[in-house]
Amino acid sequence: MLLPVRDGERTLERALASLERQTFPSFEVIAVDDGSTDTTPGILERWRGRDRRLRLIRQPARGIVAALEAARSRARGAWLARMDADDEAHPDRLLRQHLLAASDPGLGLIGCHVRCEPRGSLTDGARRYEAWLNGLSSPADIARDVWVECPLAHPTFFMRAELVDRLGGYRDMGWPEDYDLLLRLHRVGASLANVDARLLRWWDSADRLSRSGPAYSLEAFRRCKVHHLQRSLLRGRAGAVLWGAGPTGKAFSRTLRAAGTSVLAFVDVDPRKVGQEIHGAPVVAADRALAVRDALHLSTVGSPRGRDSVRGVAARAGLREGVDFVAVA
Repeated sequence: MLLPVRDGERTLERALASLERQTFPSFEVIAVDDGSTDTTPGILERWRGRDRRLRLIRQPARGIVAALEAARSRARGAWLARMDADDEAHPDRLLRQHLLAASDPGLGLIGCHVRCEPRGSLTDGARRYEAWLNGLSSPADIARDVWVECPLAHPTFFMRAELVDRLGGYRDMGWPEDYDLLLRLHRVGASLANVDARLLRWWDSADRLSRSGPAYSLEAFRRCKVHHLQRSLLRGRAGAVLWGAGPTGKAFSRTLRAAGTSVLAFVDVDPRKVGQEIHGAPVVAADRALAVRDALHLSTVGSPRGRDSVRGVAARAGLREGVDFVAVA
């Protein structure tokens, strides 16, 4: 278990207690104190004396990627698990993930469903993400939606250590380190799955890094997606066709163009938009867009209903999802 922490005195005991209660017996916790200035070091020392499975690393404040890599470099197991110091694992979390891993040798990364906390202060966006993530379990479901958003919650990661090492581990690229690693695993053909059970209480707070850090902004997520699309589905293509000419499509267009990928056209169902240009690319009707076969078609419609509608049109036209077409919003 890779457990980075900085100034976690308010929640660390709760997280460690949930790991102590795990029903899976054979694991270690590698806690990395990343420059804490509160009572975190003393809490970790007390728990190390209480539970020999806890190993402790102290380092100056270097950030989450450096902390994760410090823990990973010392891990000895065939599988690497993740959790944050403000979350709580269900007692059967590691057992259920290990059983799923043993059932399918093609699995490289396993998550689980989550319950976001505290319920009373969840934003609408957090509730939508929780519902979407908890609707994904099978490798097929996750492969279909892997470009929409990170389909496994980072604190639930359960990863094949040898494969993660072969890919170079976590990287600091200026975008989410978890999504970057997940997309690299996906690109090399590793299957991804979620245990179909809520096995982590995922606590949110206003100062959480994923809420405040620039590497977790919407633009950073788009840059991450484009980076990996250019090294996979966009390779050898003339450019991209964006299905959706609203704010999300326009933002994705800017990111694509900044990275050197041409946007050949936008598709929109509003007849008032057809014939216009956005960022120098024409807005066209669906039938004209479907005639462009040397492009990667990207759905940039943000609503689930709109995404499903575009998927239906693409499938009926013979576009293969995951090859000629993917949803990125």
